[in-house]
Amino acid sequence: MSISGALSSAMQGLRAAGRGSEVIAANLSNVLTPGYGVRSLELSSDTTATHGGVKIDGVSRLVNESIVHDKRIAEAGQANASAVLDLYKKVEDLLGAPDDPASLSAQTAQLEKNLITAASRPDAPERLSTVVSSARILANTFKEASDGLQSIRTTADRTIGLQVDQLNAALSQVQELNAQITKTQVQGNNSSGLLDQRQRVIDEISVLVPVRTVARDNGQVAIYSTGGAVLLDSLAAELGFERSNLVTPYMSESAGTLSGLTINGIVFRTGSTNGVLSGGSIAAQFEIRDEIAVEAQAQIDALARNLVERFQDPAVDPSLAIGDAGLFTDEGNFFDPANEIGLAQRLVLNAAIDPDQGGQAWRLRDGIGATTTGDVGDATLINNMISALSSGHISSSGLFSGGAYSTIDLTSTLASHYGAERLNAEQTLSFSATQVTELTERLMSEGVDSDQEMQKLLLVEQAFAANARMIQAVDEMMQTLLRI
Repeated sequence: MSISGALSSAMQGLRAAGRGSEVIAANLSNVLTPGYGVRSLELSSDTTATHGGVKIDGVSRLVNESIVHDKRIAEAGQANASAVLDLYKKVEDLLGAPDDPASLSAQTAQLEKNLITAASRPDAPERLSTVVSSARILANTFKEASDGLQSIRTTADRTIGLQVDQLNAALSQVQELNAQITKTQVQGNNSSGLLDQRQRVIDEISVLVPVRTVARDNGQVAIYSTGGAVLLDSLAAELGFERSNLVTPYMSESAGTLSGLTINGIVFRTGSTNGVLSGGSIAAQFEIRDEIAVEAQAQIDALARNLVERFQDPAVDPSLAIGDAGLFTDEGNFFDPANEIGLAQRLVLNAAIDPDQGGQAWRLRDGIGATTTGDVGDATLINNMISALSSGHISSSGLFSGGAYSTIDLTSTLASHYGAERLNAEQTLSFSATQVTELTERLMSEGVDSDQEMQKLLLVEQAFAANARMIQAVDEMMQTLLRI
């Protein structure tokens, strides 16, 4: 080999060693960076030069796409399960635990207790007033629970709007990154940094919507939801959603009073089982707004209906005519079974017995329809109310339709039902979180290995020293020749 050939080969080796140290340094500094793909310097023999040497072919980015995909699906499931669990916790709080004095079951028990106390002294006005007060509190508890559910639905509707905006922005960003990656690769430059950024953006998208990616020419990718919607293929799709300022029990997507989801102007399904975006955070908010909270409202309405029907029966209060409202009313009116939706929100105490509405508490003893006081020692009507509250009554709607339950049994069983739903949601979230943790560890294990990178660095240092020694030897040889 000639001196010039040896010098050229050594210089190539130094450049390769320098580039290798840069790649190793980048890997080590990004050990914990999300979305970072480990870099590897690709070298080959320079067969074009007569003196040989080493050629830098480029820097490759190594990522296990299978694990990345599985991790994205798991993260979408975790976001979905977390939102659903949060909803069940809120429903459980609205109903209250049996030992909570503000719960529906505790307020029902308090009303029964006060009725029993009043029955022992029906002539005592303060005892009748206590019954009125506890009945008013019970009605307000139903209303507060219903209001809380509608607040949850309103928040879910607002969250959908925010997340759809976030999704649209992320899809546009991926579209732009696709174009930049293609331009960079066509120019022969390294696009690893852009690929890292695109992976991070797609990871963010997958929390909102579980997706799968399909490779396209020139480094581009297409994005599809696992439900079959095309979110990006050359161009990003535009998702549409109209927010509502306030959601009421009577509003639903099927009735056209709540917005659904559109993709490029086309309406798509949003159900939890068949929705095109099912499985992620957006789908969870649709499930909360349109399914779970609606079902919870239906159960509370059914419970309110059961309570109203117990006391508007003339057999309980003979002073009532058919069609007269009883102790509990639908905004002061007789309850119509065809108008059950939202009843819990409209539940109020009969004005005839409520001093706050101009009524008289003695009508608890003498009859809601009574015009004058009767025998102050007669507790028959109060005992009828106690029996109506505590006896088995066949539910006309709700989870317990067809079964005969006391009011306390109904409220306690409904609270237990949502307690069980909350436990199931906790188990689902725990499973999803375990999946995410396991897949994250697997992805990290196939990412940057700091020990291996340090070993590579030692080899690079050795190669650098060898090539430097070659240049030194050539220099000494040239100096010797010049002294001759």
